[in-house]
This record gives sequence, C-alpha cells and structure tokens, in this order.
Amino acid sequence: MASTQGAAKVLVASNRGPVSYTVAADGSLNAKRGGGGLVSGLSAIGSDADALWVCSALSDGDREAVRRGVAGAGRGGVRMLDIPAEVHSDAYNGIANSVLWFVHHMLYQTPLEPVFDAEFRRRWASYETYNRAFAEALAEEAAPGAAVVVQDYHLTLVPGMLRELRPDLRIGHFSHTPWAPPEYFRMLPDDVAGQVLRGMLGADRLGFLTRRWADAFEACCDRFAGGLGGTRVGVHGLGADADFLRARSREADVVERMTALKGEIGAAPDGSARRTIVRVDRTELSKNIARGLLAYRQLLDDHPEWRERVTHVAFAYPSRQDLAVYRDYTAEVQRLAEEINSRYGTPGWTPVVLHVEDDFARSLAAYRLADVALVNPIRDGMNLVAKEVPVVSDEGCALVLSREAGAFEELGEDAIAVNPYDVVGTARALHEALSMGPEERAERSKRLAASATALPPAQWFLDQLHALEEGDAGQSA
Repeated sequence: MASTQGAAKVLVASNRGPVSYTVAADGSLNAKRGGGGLVSGLSAIGSDADALWVCSALSDGDREAVRRGVAGAGRGGVRMLDIPAEVHSDAYNGIANSVLWFVHHMLYQTPLEPVFDAEFRRRWASYETYNRAFAEALAEEAAPGAAVVVQDYHLTLVPGMLRELRPDLRIGHFSHTPWAPPEYFRMLPDDVAGQVLRGMLGADRLGFLTRRWADAFEACCDRFAGGLGGTRVGVHGLGADADFLRARSREADVVERMTALKGEIGAAPDGSARRTIVRVDRTELSKNIARGLLAYRQLLDDHPEWRERVTHVAFAYPSRQDLAVYRDYTAEVQRLAEEINSRYGTPGWTPVVLHVEDDFARSLAAYRLADVALVNPIRDGMNLVAKEVPVVSDEGCALVLSREAGAFEELGEDAIAVNPYDVVGTARALHEALSMGPEERAERSKRLAASATALPPAQWFLDQLHALEEGDAGQSA
C-alpha cells in the first residue's frame, strides 16, 4: 500500500505525455504541447477536475525539466518520470516495440524469431521496473477512489501492480493496438504471457478499438488465465476530429503545400489533372508500404492506360529508426519507389512522389488532393488515416482499405476491401477505385466521413471515463 495519497481525481498514464521540452541555447526550457485524443479528452473534462497525466521523460529536455521541478511533481497537470535511460530503452525498444508490438501485429518471421534468451529476460526485468515506476507514481498521486486510465502495450503490467498498491482506485486500461489471437499470443514464454494477462486483469475495465481485438483478448484469458474474473471489457472506436482537421486543412501552410504538390504531380499529356493515389504512413512494418508500392507497379503493368495519368503520392515518415529492422524497411521502401520511377517515369511524369520527412501540413494537403486513399496494413489497431482522408478530401475519395485494419469494422461497407498480402488483388482494387465515377466517389466519401467521425477524440476519452466511473470502485480481477 502506498504511504501517501495525492489529490488527483482523474489520472492518465502513458509512455509519451502531452508536452515535451527542449533546452534553448540560453539554457531556458521550451515546452511544446502535443495533440491527439487524450489531450482533447483531458481538456474536455475541465480544468477543475483535478486531472493529472503521468508519463515518461523521453528526451534530455524532458529530464532537465524534471530536474528543475518543472515537470516532475505534477505541475501543470503533468508528472514526468525520470526513469533511467537504459531501463526505458530496454522496456520501450527491447520489449514493447520489439516483442509485444510484434506479437500483437503478428510480424515475426518465425523460422528465425523470436528468440527468448537471457538478453530477453534482462530486458523483461527492465519492463517490469518501468511499469512499477508508473504504478508507484499513480498510487502516490491519486486521490481516494480516483479514476486511472492506463494507455497501451507499454504499460500492460501497471493495472495489476496498481491494484495491489491502491485497491480503492477505479482502474482502466486502453489498448491502441490489435490483440493477438491465442495461437500467436502463446508464442510468449508462459510466465511472461501470464504476467501480461494478470497485469491487464488488475483493471476494473479494459478498452479496445474494435470488437475483434476485444474478442481476441477474451479468448487469451479463457485459454491461459481462467477467464476475465471481474474485469469488464468495452469497445471504443476512436474517430477522426473533423472540426480540427477541416479547419487546419484550410490554413495557409497547407494551401502552400498543395501548390507545391500539384507541381510535383503535374498534368496528364492531354492537359487534364492527373489522378492521385495517396498514402500517409509511418515506416512501420505493419503498414505494408512495400506491398502497396508493388501493387501500384502491378497496376501500371496491368493497365498501361493509367501511365502518365496517375501519380502515387506516398508519404512514409520515419519510425523507430533506432531499430535496425525499421531502418532496413525504410531503405526498401525508398528502393522500390526509385525502381518504379526509373522503370516507368518519363520527362514529364514521376510515377511515385515519395516524401520521408514528417510534415503534417503536407499530409493534409495530400488528403485534400486524394482521388484514392490506399490504406493496406498487414494488421492495425484502427488506422486513423483511413478515417481522416475522407473527412478532408476536396472532391471526395475512394478508399482502398485492408480488411485487417481495425477501421474496416466501421468503414468496410463503403471502402474497397483488400487482402493486404495480395498484390494483384490490391492492384485490381486500385484500378476499380480510379475508375469510380465522381458521383459514386463523392457519395461513398460522404458516408465514410460520417462513420469516421462518429466518436471524436474528446468523446472517445470521456466515454471510457464514464464507463469506468459507473463500475464498482475497487473491483478486482
């Protein structure tokens, strides 16, 4: 039991917080506020709600802010934890992103990986230490009976640890990723799989993005943990923030990027506007960018009539470049784009316009120009790009959507479905999307936008909070 109790009545815990710090040349600290559903959600509950965000110090600037007392003691509604950098690296890169992410997205090349050796065990001990630091901070800061909402696969052990320290709290956990089916989840060492499930089941309530992921979790519990116990499970399909996206996409920097992109895309030989296939992703292994490029190449082979009449605008923003497998994947994406441009390009046409520098304004510009949005992940918890493009697209867009994206559950009826592994099938879907008449495209896009914005970020968070607060405080798995 924690020796002290704080005053916070609503607490959020996540690896990344709502603010980040940098140290200026003169030694002063500069703070940059983040965005996203959680930030919107906390602001929606009001400043008088005694809310606190517990997160990890991720940069030298963050750690300096903690040392100066700016971010280490709940000031401004944020408490950053200065967890040793090597512990954080082991937990975040060594376990969360290299093991749990791979399991839930079913990414392993199983003839060679995973290998759960002594090094894995050392990193797992760091993951435990990392989770314990969060649990202890939450226990210290939470008021009696407070509501705590823990976020994602980085912190699967926190609910169980926190339950032991503060049985009075109402504890929730939300998973932003898919959940692996039992046959894949059991790849984890038995004791580690048990720890993950018991950690999650320390919560009163667990949230998932789709019913499919919730069902997979329940199946794992039935198989390996004797059921859910007293833990409740709910589904909250995070939607796009339509008001923000529409307003932001009309700002001057986005209009400027649109002009530049139109220049890169150019016009067809007959002077008409070229059609655009747009994708915006991080170079994350699960996003399937490489097969998307292969499908576009197949389209140009199968339907030469599209040559010089269509451009693939592909934004592949760097992700986890400190992991070699991600660096290799990014290099392969660039190689494929160069190969397609070399093979099919003409003096007046660049088939693939590839950008790898993160630029949100340019992403919104591409959304507005999209005739077709290509979203073909191998496996994805939700995929907000699939929801954002129809909201922003100027003329309406056709959506080519993987059936393995969480968003397919809500958008599949008005999208063109693809098997993400089937390059020929995806090329066929791209042709269908490009051939779609403007009226049908606009109608589909309108319906997609309505579905995509059904649960905007602020309401998504508040729905979870209300569902947690309606349950019995202190309920234990």
